[in-house]
Amino acid sequence: MMETLESLLFKVDKENEGKRLDIFLASVYPEYSRAYYQKLIKEGYVYLNDNKVNKPSLKIKENQEVKLIIPPPEEIKVEPENIPLDIYYEDEDIAVVFKPAGMVVHPSVGHTSGTLVNALLYHFKNVSYIGGKERAGIVHRLDKDTAGLLIVAKSEFAHKELQNQFKDRHIDKRYKALVVGKPKDYGLIDLPIGRSIYDRQKMGTVSTNLRDALTEYWLEKYWEKHNLSLVDIKLHTGRTHQIRVHFSSIGHPLLNDFVYGFKKSSLKSEIAKQISENLWYHALVAYKIGFKHPRTNEYIEISLEELPEPIPEILNKLQTE
Repeated sequence: MMETLESLLFKVDKENEGKRLDIFLASVYPEYSRAYYQKLIKEGYVYLNDNKVNKPSLKIKENQEVKLIIPPPEEIKVEPENIPLDIYYEDEDIAVVFKPAGMVVHPSVGHTSGTLVNALLYHFKNVSYIGGKERAGIVHRLDKDTAGLLIVAKSEFAHKELQNQFKDRHIDKRYKALVVGKPKDYGLIDLPIGRSIYDRQKMGTVSTNLRDALTEYWLEKYWEKHNLSLVDIKLHTGRTHQIRVHFSSIGHPLLNDFVYGFKKSSLKSEIAKQISENLWYHALVAYKIGFKHPRTNEYIEISLEELPEPIPEILNKLQTE
């Protein structure tokens, strides 16, 4: 009998028709990597309309049902890896590093290498092991497809102090995002978030375990021709997928966030649709973070000098086309 950790069922909508099976699974359930889904498909853990399939490149059709079985986790071995790492600040207690889109923060089933933790273990002689080696130095996280700045704890003292700052909401976290439509010039989204009762792989505002969530934003630019906006965001809380859920809830999902309501048909121009086709992640960047140094109490603010590509290229196209 096949051992299972969980079993999930997805229905293919029109937007996903024609996609490869492995790409579809990675987009609707981004907890694991595409390579891991390819492995599961080949090993018989995926069904299409109740029929077992073993070809990751199989093209799916609208209204088909995809059943995904997640097997029990394998033992995770965490090893240092020589992965390039942009370090914006470093001392004996902490570091601030840049995580690119597509990189997972810490190892898990399906992501046993190539993570930020693997890079941290290679580049830093000392790093806090609070939470275990799999989460070495990790005080807070970003989604796999969100690029941006992260604070790393190198000492256990710093780790505990930073945890308290996050708990007390003393960390200033700023993001920029491209969203569909034109939000208000200023907004304060105050909607509790929890695991969705309708779809357990997603977060939502209808849940049996809601936690308060507050997102503040400012509209920077709206391109009417393309029906896209650039917004500046301040997170007052740090719930899983908070920005994505909140902007979806007010009718302005992030560009390419297919999990939370983005549809390519909502874009007005061919340029915008081409941008969507060429962008392989949702358009969200954590560009600034401010906090008190855990040992000296000095306020530190770190910002990206420029947004990571291809965001500047996208903004230039929207501006000139």
